[in-house]
Amino acid sequence: MTRLILVRHGETEWNRVERFRGRMDIELNERGRLQAQAVASRLSTWRIEAIYSSPLKRALQTAQPLAKACRRETSHLEGMTDIDYGAWAGHSPEEVAAQHSDLYQTWLEAPHLVQFPEGEGLEQVRSRAGMAVEQVCTVHAEETVVLVSHMVVNRALICAVLGLDNSSFWKIGQDNAAISIVDAQGDEYRLVLLNDTCHLVALSETDL
Repeated sequence: MTRLILVRHGETEWNRVERFRGRMDIELNERGRLQAQAVASRLSTWRIEAIYSSPLKRALQTAQPLAKACRRETSHLEGMTDIDYGAWAGHSPEEVAAQHSDLYQTWLEAPHLVQFPEGEGLEQVRSRAGMAVEQVCTVHAEETVVLVSHMVVNRALICAVLGLDNSSFWKIGQDNAAISIVDAQGDEYRLVLLNDTCHLVALSETDL
């Protein structure tokens, strides 16, 4: 059995003010850096054999404190990079709703039907992330591995683990710096923990 610890990256300014991020390479803000440290503190006593990360800065910066605590290197895993929002990247929901009102409404109500202009759709994300996870499980049979990634990627993977199609995308919680756990045995996957943020409780507004 391979244990996969899925970690969503910490907060960025574009999480705080809500803009479509995707492949835009944004760094963690101060709260995000504190969240990354909290993740590291939570997982530092676990027997972690490898740490993989999306190549985007916000994911790598979330992985770094944990890698240091566990004395492991962080490897880039392209399949775990964020969705390509295409023409929507960098825009606020209000801006997108004004320019692409019908497609934006579809995104809110039926996300599995959306192909972002000049970008990806959820099925493409689910396919490439799923292949990345399969490769990790092959290399790390019987080991515990951390995968640091993004909200969309983790939601798509968890839908797959639960046998749900992408229409259930919005039903999966994935907060900044949340931890989810999946156990993989061959072709069988079991969700053990979802969207756990208990390690962030100590972060108060005074920490910002």
